[in-house]
Amino acid sequence: MSDRNRPGSDLLVGAVDCHVHACPHLNGRSVDVFQAVREAAEAGLAGLGLMDNFANSSGYAALARRELADLGVAVFGGLIMEPPAGGVSLEAVRIALGYGYGAGDGVRFISLPTHHTRHIARLEGRSPAYLDACLAIPEQGELPDPLSAILDLVAEHDVVLNTGHISGPEAVRLVELARVRGVRRILVPANHYRPEEISAVTDAGAHAEFSFFFLSHATQVGLTHVDAEKHTVAALDLPVLAAGIHAATPARTVLSSDCGVYVLPPPVEGLREFLLMVASAGFDEVALRTMVADNPKRLFGL
Repeated sequence: MSDRNRPGSDLLVGAVDCHVHACPHLNGRSVDVFQAVREAAEAGLAGLGLMDNFANSSGYAALARRELADLGVAVFGGLIMEPPAGGVSLEAVRIALGYGYGAGDGVRFISLPTHHTRHIARLEGRSPAYLDACLAIPEQGELPDPLSAILDLVAEHDVVLNTGHISGPEAVRLVELARVRGVRRILVPANHYRPEEISAVTDAGAHAEFSFFFLSHATQVGLTHVDAEKHTVAALDLPVLAAGIHAATPARTVLSSDCGVYVLPPPVEGLREFLLMVASAGFDEVALRTMVADNPKRLFGL
């Protein structure tokens, strides 16, 4: 059976996987960047988003776009504001927004930290000193510097603000403040949020992201995400994830693989399996295409 004949392969044609970990890492990867792009092209994907906790991935994206342009996959990257990549820094964001071989070559998002947030640090049982150095969104008052200025830059360049791994209430407040500052494109990783929090961020104009990783066996494996410590994350049951999609509605949902780590299938296969799982939860082909193709294309300006 050819790959294009496997169940669910038709759903990959025209899809965009905006959350792929193919860049170099402390954990083993299942594919490198070029392999990920070639496999995406073979499956008929329209776009691929590279995520990296250690560097601005728009450089990898720019290289892949130049070397594999004939494959027709829109490869993009951006900055996750983790300390190894410069942290929550206005200068790091300025560099990311212009990084590549040409203006805006490959950059499509700026993300809050995914692991150096107080929310995640608490879940990981980090030390008080570690917690103090992590980002938190206050319940009221001004955002910590230089986050307001970063939001202004994101709005000016009209790229996606990814809210990273903050708590549900933090995400609700950040989305509201970002919209006030003119940010139009916002993606909220919402896998563990309550339905009312998901509805709040999508009602405010953001998209909610749900990923295969959290339904997978990778949640049982201690992984090294940003340093030598290995941690697991809470798994999701499919009905809980489906309830999250219903809270967001397919019109405001983005589906991604979050694959690339060595214990999971390569991103294309992970996305195929994920789409079949979501379909089994009662979402039809129109909804699936909205969530995996139409919404990410529009959100990331592909």
